[in-house]
Order: sequence, then structure tokens, then C-alpha cells
Amino acid sequence: MKTQLITIDPEIHSGTPVFAGTRVPVKSLFAHLEAGDSLEVFLDDFPSVSRELAVAVLEEARAALIPDAYPA
Repeated sequence: MKTQLITIDPEIHSGTPVFAGTRVPVKSLFAHLEAGDSLEVFLDDFPSVSRELAVAVLEEARAALIPDAYPA
């Protein structure tokens, strides 16, 4: 069974997608990466997001964008 990685709830940030179990918007991860920050910097800035959760979200995004992608 697949674990829920992202939560969308109108009571949390008006329905902005957040990492499951947190109030951290997923877009924050992508903003950090776009700015050239490493995953470590993001994790330091948002300690409520585990490395495993962040990597799983990135893998899901890659799989959604590249249908033939293989897990890292």
C-alpha cells in the first residue's frame, strides 16, 4: 500500500499541498531547489519534513513527469 506523501486540506494553508503530517508547502522544496539550495538546506529550514518524505515526493514528481523513469 502506498503511503500518502502530500496532504491537501482547506484547513491547512487554504488547501495548498503540504507534506503529509506537516504544514510545510511542497512548493517550498521546489523553491529551494530552484534557488540552488541543496536538499540539506531545505531539511535544515524545515525540520518537520523527513529526508525520506522529501525524497519520496521528488521521486513521485519525477515519475509523474517522466513515465519511464526508474527509482534512484
